[in-house]
Amino acid sequence: MPHVVLLRGVNVGGHRTFRPARLAAELQHLGAVNIGAAGTFVIRRAVSRARLRAEFARRLPFDTHIMICPGREIGRVLSNDCFAGVPERPDVVRFVSVLSRAPRSAPALPIRLPERGRWLLQVLARDRQFVFGVYRRHMKAIGYLGTLDRRFGSPATTRNWNTFTAIAKVLETTL
Repeated sequence: MPHVVLLRGVNVGGHRTFRPARLAAELQHLGAVNIGAAGTFVIRRAVSRARLRAEFARRLPFDTHIMICPGREIGRVLSNDCFAGVPERPDVVRFVSVLSRAPRSAPALPIRLPERGRWLLQVLARDRQFVFGVYRRHMKAIGYLGTLDRRFGSPATTRNWNTFTAIAKVLETTL
């Protein structure tokens, strides 16, 4: 069964930098495929989550949260149209935040931040450890994304919806 590995807070602003393509080459024995520069990988060979986590942790030159999702979960998430009725606009980005674990309790949805005035981030839905939303292309939106950890009680890493569709394409060739 393939897995998807998402690293939190890497290659951002010159901190925790590494070369994802090089790491994927080091993990070729696991069938690793690198997706972009943000620390997103598809692992095409069957391997336990514990071994996978250890392989990444051993090779990274820093500590970070390593989120591991079964490939079938990503496929299930993509099959649900969480963005139905949300028009695509050039100034708005669709995102998925992956929590390190499904929250025991979660805030009421939708969430709109800031609560007053023009919104910069909206959380639209949650499915287990996946949080779906949109944000405006504005520097303050990143700060609001950072509050998702506290609101959901679990470390999160965020990816553009386009990254998830790229993951799906790799998974299609794997399954």
